[in-house]
Amino acid sequence: MSQRKLKFALFGNIYQTKKSASIQKVLSCISEAGAELLVDKEYYDFLKDGQRLNVPASRVFSGDDLDADFAISMGGDGTFLKTAARVGHRHIPILGVNMGRLGFLADITPSEIEPCIRALYADDFAVEDRAVVQVTAEGEQLEGYNCALNDVAILKRDSASMISLRVSIDGEYLTTYQADGLIVSTPTGSTAYSLSNGGPIIVPGTGVLLMTAVAPHSLNIRPIVIPDSAVITLDVESRSHSFLVAIDGRSEKCREGTRLQLRRAPYNIRVVKRSGKQYFTTLREKMMWGADVR
Repeated sequence: MSQRKLKFALFGNIYQTKKSASIQKVLSCISEAGAELLVDKEYYDFLKDGQRLNVPASRVFSGDDLDADFAISMGGDGTFLKTAARVGHRHIPILGVNMGRLGFLADITPSEIEPCIRALYADDFAVEDRAVVQVTAEGEQLEGYNCALNDVAILKRDSASMISLRVSIDGEYLTTYQADGLIVSTPTGSTAYSLSNGGPIIVPGTGVLLMTAVAPHSLNIRPIVIPDSAVITLDVESRSHSFLVAIDGRSEKCREGTRLQLRRAPYNIRVVKRSGKQYFTTLREKMMWGADVR
């Protein structure tokens, strides 16, 4: 293995208490490679206090105070999305180690971590640039990170009434949705919440955004694909006079009358893929296409 020193930033799921053996394997591989290890503080406390593991960290960081050659996400796709939010515009490639079951983003198994670390040192890997969707609110400040690798969902808050969403594309009126919500997703997010609402699968790298209604009141409402150069403007009305904005699953409340604008963010999230790892192979495996489940 090359003697050059790499720096890894480690993030993880603090609720997977039965995965300590896999986590220890990752820590050992990084240590044996002579790499510098930075660990997210919340995850570091979980490993040290909850799992009683020896964590050879050179630095513990919090917030977005990090600089590394690679970020490693230990968990599932949800953990990967949180890691992407923390990495943000820093262009740090993210390696997703899947500690759960279904994972489109986190697709490296714990048993593959050692050859994967070796591949990083040998430059035998690929990096995919994934588009990010950004949301801004006029008249109200969003509290959290305002970009999503998967999707932004505008949803009703109460359990009974639909919301009304007036949608314009680049200033041109499209339609007014009467629905439980509307999902605006990237190609990466097309296999997430949008898919469960009848949206199509879009191959990452395709320069589009996807709009999918959640339980629309009209049967003639269908998902629509638009160029990712477009700006989507939303005006929302609700009986409860408020609604939810869920950014990669992180929800916050907005007041009725808050105008939202969604557009492609000015940066990409970089995803590490092992050489030879093909998207359609992953898609077929995750969707179990061709599998006899009788």
